[in-house]
Amino acid sequence: MADLEAVMDEAGLTNPKVREFVKEYAELTGAENIEVVNASDDARLLEEAVAAGELQMAGEGRYYSRSYYKDTARSEERTIVATNNESDRGVYNNWRPASEMKPMLHDRMRGASEGKTMYVIPYLMSPPGNVLAPWAAGVELTDTRTVVLHMIRMARVGVQFVNDLEDPDSFVRAVHVTGDLEHLGQGTADDQRYFVTVADERTILHFGSSYGGNALLGKIAHGLRQGAYDGWASRKFLAEQYMLIGIHDKETGRTYHVCGGFPSASGKTNLAMMAAPDALGDRYHVSFYGDDIAWLWVDEESGRLMGMNPEYGVFGVAKDTNERTNPNALYSIGEGSQAIFTNVAYNPGTGEVWWEGKTPKPPTDVRGWLDWTGSPLADRKDNDTAAWAHPNSRFTTTLANVPNIAPDYDAAAGVPIDAIIFGGRTSDREPLIRAITDLAEGVYDGLTLGAEATFAAEGVDGQLRYDPMSNRPFMAYGEGDYARHYLDVVGAAKDQPIFAHVNWFQKDPDDGHFLWPGYRDNLRPLLWLLQLRNGEVEGRRTAVGILPTEEELDLSGMDVPAADLERILSIDKERWQQEMGFREEHLSQFDRMPEEIWEAHRRVAADLDATD
Repeated sequence: MADLEAVMDEAGLTNPKVREFVKEYAELTGAENIEVVNASDDARLLEEAVAAGELQMAGEGRYYSRSYYKDTARSEERTIVATNNESDRGVYNNWRPASEMKPMLHDRMRGASEGKTMYVIPYLMSPPGNVLAPWAAGVELTDTRTVVLHMIRMARVGVQFVNDLEDPDSFVRAVHVTGDLEHLGQGTADDQRYFVTVADERTILHFGSSYGGNALLGKIAHGLRQGAYDGWASRKFLAEQYMLIGIHDKETGRTYHVCGGFPSASGKTNLAMMAAPDALGDRYHVSFYGDDIAWLWVDEESGRLMGMNPEYGVFGVAKDTNERTNPNALYSIGEGSQAIFTNVAYNPGTGEVWWEGKTPKPPTDVRGWLDWTGSPLADRKDNDTAAWAHPNSRFTTTLANVPNIAPDYDAAAGVPIDAIIFGGRTSDREPLIRAITDLAEGVYDGLTLGAEATFAAEGVDGQLRYDPMSNRPFMAYGEGDYARHYLDVVGAAKDQPIFAHVNWFQKDPDDGHFLWPGYRDNLRPLLWLLQLRNGEVEGRRTAVGILPTEEELDLSGMDVPAADLERILSIDKERWQQEMGFREEHLSQFDRMPEEIWEAHRRVAADLDATD
């Protein structure tokens, strides 16, 4: 082992508690060397990773990586929230006692980094100077150089973020040990992987993966699970899986801010990165703050609900990202962006990358192309239709690369939140948009957010896979306590945000075509929502919220058939009454659900029954 003290001295790491933490886990894991990382080390680490074959060049200033074929996604069933109090157990958080999980993880990590370098990554999951910065500092220890490179893109990295803490002990301790990926029994009864957030000790212990959220511990382990627990324990903030955008009205000079949660495959990243449609572009500009996480709090001086994106980059799903769906995303990963692609198809001869949906058809000349497993596409049989890229293939890029990044994305103050929206992929029942002006009904709607499962595994017609607030995999404590905390935080704002539920995916029941074109045109219902909040439109009241009238929606430059428009601006009472039964069953699982939520449920059900 290299002289730890000398290495930390040379790196300028002065926080004594961080130094103790590094020494403890260097000894436990048996790492041969340590290296303290700053963002300024990025270029050197990229060179080293290419020289070592961990990354390959994907054109000028872009990089390609391939993960182990059994290590390609987050693993919900192996992800645990552990605390010292069983009252933190929820339905979705896979709660286990800290006294069981910490020794188990330490046993797995013991000696597992022998012969490797332990990289020390001090990071901050907030804009510097933000009011929530005391909960945003962390140190990740990892034995994998590519994890460091992703973290430099996804978080603010540097020793200054932990050296200057008011309380030197107030950082999240995050440890990532990859393990022997070929012998971990992934998906079997002998699976050795565990991804544990010991929330009440502010410690994250992940073993058995080098992929995505399993390994980038500042992202969802800290940014969502630990952040959510800290927000509740402090009673000060919410950490949500929300996108965050700004909508600037050039005519009035006013900028509005909208955040919201969407389950997987429900259009969150495309909405977060969208541009205004051509017909509205002269008046409106959409700016990007983040596509995945938002922390929300009430500013004590103004009384406004505020929000910020704790991340510093985008870890986007590559599939179906193209010039039509998300041109801003493509720009952000262009030549010279220093973006990293993972598990896409790759041509080492040309440096090109490809994924399903990038272009209508894959390259016709397959010579030199490798699929995401590294197998030559030229060797495939003609009838082999397997995907070239993994369905969860990714790109990683910094926020600064996004062409419509908000000018104040890294401002310490955060931004005031005008609207909170939820949206799941459903082919019926959910209209284009329904606004909710009551806080409890808005929270109730978020708790009953759901999307149609890819496969009808449950066998119940019309039942959604519920994903409360799109936070189901990231719940850190009991859902009833979560609902109470959400009501309390947002309820403390003097100027309440308006809530809404959106759905871009309603289909014609006969021929299956989408009734709404989506993508850039999704700005139109959001503009209506903001007009409703301002009192500029009235909408049409229904049992499940306020819907726009056809006249109130700005449809300039669009050609939506009248029958389609009528369907997406109306409610199917029968389908909704069925939905209310499913919702009651869903909410009944959760202990300590606030009475305000049940009152909202009964009110909506009664209003539906009273509707003609």
